Amino acid sequence: MSQPTRKQQFESLFPKEPSFRFKQIQKGLFSDAESWKDLTSLPAQMRESLEAIPWMSVRKEQVLISGNGDTHKALLMVEGEKEIETVLMKNPRGSWTICVSSQIGCAMRCGFCATGKMGLTRSLIADEIIDQYRFWQEYLTAHPELSQHISNIVFMGMGEPLANYENVRETLNTILEYTDIGRTRMTVSTVGVLPRLEQILTDDQWPHVRLAVSLHSAVASTRKQIVPTSYDEFLPKLEAWCHAYLEKFGNRRHHLTFEYVMLKGVNDTPLHAQALAKFVKRIGKVRVNLIPYNLTGVEFECSTPKAIEAFVKHLKSNGVTTTTRKTMGDDIAAACGQLIVLKKQ
Repeated sequence: MSQPTRKQQFESLFPKEPSFRFKQIQKGLFSDAESWKDLTSLPAQMRESLEAIPWMSVRKEQVLISGNGDTHKALLMVEGEKEIETVLMKNPRGSWTICVSSQIGCAMRCGFCATGKMGLTRSLIADEIIDQYRFWQEYLTAHPELSQHISNIVFMGMGEPLANYENVRETLNTILEYTDIGRTRMTVSTVGVLPRLEQILTDDQWPHVRLAVSLHSAVASTRKQIVPTSYDEFLPKLEAWCHAYLEKFGNRRHHLTFEYVMLKGVNDTPLHAQALAKFVKRIGKVRVNLIPYNLTGVEFECSTPKAIEAFVKHLKSNGVTTTTRKTMGDDIAAACGQLIVLKKQ
């Protein structure tokens, strides 16, 4: 990585300190402290030396708020004067869900996604992902009129999380250890990086949070049109992986989700609904989350409400658990697929 992590910087400053010291620091980072000097559990001299390490690895450039106030989008600066976006969304429980980015840009090139048009600059280190959560913590503290509780985290911002596997894994484990957010309240969304999905099956360090696979079509040719990184053998290989994953980790509260962006005339026909229903039924414990396409300035259009309704009806009539995502923050380009570094003037 181009920059050292907080832990590396700490070990450089204090090579002889026991490991529990960094755990004290990690705990302090998730407290209501505002700077190193507030971490009174540490010796005064250590707090003074820690000033050499940035308290936050991200810096606010801009925050946009949707018209109804249920979505806040932040443009943050990271190392190298690069910019990322992260989103705070009101959820049905009256708490907040945050959407974090795992990379600057994305290499997956999904046709409907504005972030994919950026290309990939680099992956974020764990500190930069974790500090998106910490940024929103500080933001809520500074706005006491808002609910103060972050209950959920989704890795659905800029980038492909499983293409940044080690840093995403470290982020998940850190947040699980130092916050009250549990495994079923965190979701990692992936376009389907099969080598990494296979790794999850045997990785005892991977915490079994919820996984959402961006499927977008159960017809191989259509999926390849939408997701250029797909290939002819992807669907059967994904199906085999799903069976292995659910056999090992599936339970009443732990299921897989297939995400499916609804694109007019592309993947919303009765043929596509039939293919998706058959694919899901062969696997079993899978939910389908339909996502109305959000305008990103590219060639697609959103499916009509009538087409979405018919699609849902077909899936449900075949016993497929189906939800349709509520679009949030589209007026500030914070909705699914819209995250791209473009400042609002």
